[in-house]
Amino acid sequence: MRLRGMGAAGVTGVVVLFASTACSGGEGKGTGSTVAGQEDAAAPEVTITPATGTTRAAPEDGVVVKAANGTLEQVAVTIKGKPVEGRMSADKTVWKSRTLIPGAVYEVSAVARNDKGKTTTATSRFKTIKAASPLTIVDMIPMPGEKVGIGMPVTLTFNRPIPDRAKKYVERALQIRSTKPAVGAWFWINDRQVIFRTKNGQYWKPNQTVAVRANLAGIKIGNGVYGISDFGRKFRIGDAHVSIANAKTKQMVVKVNGKTVKKTPISAGKGGRVVNGVDTYLTTSGIHLTMSKHRVERMTSEWMGVDPKDKANGGYDLLLPHAVRISSSGEYVHASPDRYWAFGRVNASHGCINTPPPFAEWFYNLTYRGDIVIVTGTTRRLPWNNGWSYYEMPWSQWVKGSALDREVRTG
Repeated sequence: MRLRGMGAAGVTGVVVLFASTACSGGEGKGTGSTVAGQEDAAAPEVTITPATGTTRAAPEDGVVVKAANGTLEQVAVTIKGKPVEGRMSADKTVWKSRTLIPGAVYEVSAVARNDKGKTTTATSRFKTIKAASPLTIVDMIPMPGEKVGIGMPVTLTFNRPIPDRAKKYVERALQIRSTKPAVGAWFWINDRQVIFRTKNGQYWKPNQTVAVRANLAGIKIGNGVYGISDFGRKFRIGDAHVSIANAKTKQMVVKVNGKTVKKTPISAGKGGRVVNGVDTYLTTSGIHLTMSKHRVERMTSEWMGVDPKDKANGGYDLLLPHAVRISSSGEYVHASPDRYWAFGRVNASHGCINTPPPFAEWFYNLTYRGDIVIVTGTTRRLPWNNGWSYYEMPWSQWVKGSALDREVRTG
């Protein structure tokens, strides 16, 4: 039996118990249990924890209802009249709720029956302890209802650090469901942020809905620190956009749902500026994800410590149209009206993928965040944490970044 709702955990209140052949009532003490049916040996016994009247029940413990000399026929736990989710054991003798909202009043009703036809009914009312400090999600990417690409990661950011010992409890509370099945895993970037992506080579299937839910209410991560509410958001996966830019052939191919729809000559990073062993003028090779797009983007040489006015040393300050960002280190696919001489012939950029303006405008209008852009043909590898380049990390290593060290199936 599954009852859905906001969650349940130890609290204090009033419990009234009834049996088919006898009636007993009483109030539980502290955070103990209240038992119904004890006065009639032939009737089932029902035990509800926390006891009725409890005022400081632990949200993380939930509600536990047990039956002896019979099985549970019905269990209802509510908060302000709304049902609370729980799970019945296979033998129907134990029902346990999920975690509970801190500082809330819950009501419990349970009915047990045995093979002699005897029934016992028990009720309870209690309150959970308040959270001294809240745990909440302060940001999620993608945005609500956003249409994104097939490589789109899900990023959750919390309002406070989560200790290593508590990450597994938080991760267990995270649910991700997709209309079309996928395999993925969560990865803790740091103690405030966790990211979900699909398995290497198995992107989201196009044209579907993904729902993310964090059942944080009642999750305890420290002394008095509790999740105070659940979180939920849906977004959409659009068409499959996969682009391959080859710096050797200086060509870019765009595929939509597996079909080639556009080709263009390009000019990639020219190379020649080595800093700490890295040629910063080379475009990085690897699986990029589109991160944002800008109708006009200002690009200057300040990122490499060169005064934009110092033309002799490569200084520049340009406003370039239809720019799609593909990394955090300043790589874009963008229009270059002054580079027609280079397209398909020579790599002349400072690391970006320069394209003819008509193509750049078309690509800008096509792109969602989270589209795949694969760059090949350079000796500079894309680091796994340069923007959303998470597919550059081997899958086994990504799974190890999960607090539960496991894959997740989203279907």
